[in-house]
Amino acid sequence: MTSKELARKLGLSEAAVSLALNNKPGVSTTTRNRVKAAAEAAGLELAGMSSPQQAGVIYLVYFRRHGAVLADTSFFSELTEGVERGCSANGYRVNILNVYQLEDLQRTLDNAHAAGVAGVILFGTEMREEDFATLDFSRLPIVLLDNHCPSATIDSVQINNLDGAFLATDYLIKQCKQQPGYLKSAYPIMNFAQRTAGFRKAITYNGMSKSSAIIHELTPSIEGACDDMLEILSSGDKLAACYFADNDLIAIGAIKAFKAKGYRIPQDISVLGFDDIAMCDYTEPALTTIHVPKCYMGLMAAERLVYLIKNKSLYPVNIQVATHLVIRNSITSTAQGD
Repeated sequence: MTSKELARKLGLSEAAVSLALNNKPGVSTTTRNRVKAAAEAAGLELAGMSSPQQAGVIYLVYFRRHGAVLADTSFFSELTEGVERGCSANGYRVNILNVYQLEDLQRTLDNAHAAGVAGVILFGTEMREEDFATLDFSRLPIVLLDNHCPSATIDSVQINNLDGAFLATDYLIKQCKQQPGYLKSAYPIMNFAQRTAGFRKAITYNGMSKSSAIIHELTPSIEGACDDMLEILSSGDKLAACYFADNDLIAIGAIKAFKAKGYRIPQDISVLGFDDIAMCDYTEPALTTIHVPKCYMGLMAAERLVYLIKNKSLYPVNIQVATHLVIRNSITSTAQGD
């Protein structure tokens, strides 16, 4: 049984189970005892009960700078599932840890090395480029997941954000025959910066002016994006006829706000997202988006880490996972040729 399966069985978050299993603060004594009892019954080893090296332990470390992007959504749960599958298939057990400060991240890496942990997969979605210069990654095998820093000597597995955003924006232009607007995350991360570059590349490729694009900055969550867009709509700001959004949560939140103000989706405004989270099939209308093979990305990170554990590599690699367009119903039916 994995920690994710244990969390589901107990009706708790993966973070709460991780805190309990690793004797970290943040959960009640009752919850900690309940998790440990269930873990023992399921045959899971608890922190401190055996040598991590003998158990074949890999740390999956979530660096949560603010948690605005790296939240408990299906996107990150599927990535985690891929990591756990890949590690389990190679005989390794995964311990999930949450870290909120760079100093604590370095301490976690140092402690993992001292404890004989086999390797670390670092969920670096919310890490900035300057963060990597302050960290020492040389003491044990590490793979960075959902981010990439060219200046850091560390292996990484990331989305091909630029090409995915280009594909989305180019599709909007060709279908809607108008310059698309951009629903941009108010929280900057490197993934979104690459999507911005892809959006701009498609605008230029199609002979349009980047400076003419209508851009709205929204919180990268459904409710946050909805509230932000409602405020924009109330202010009377100019709107675009179609939008590319940095992620599906922003797209869904914006659609919710548009509909609340009487706009029809897609007849009045078309919206295209990014990530293809499970909710996209169930929104009204179903969201056209860029599919990211999330479980596969996690699996690739695990496979690369296992390779590094078994083979010393002097040349870090950056694995970019391709995306593809999933057409649903949030683009105007006329544009789609119906």
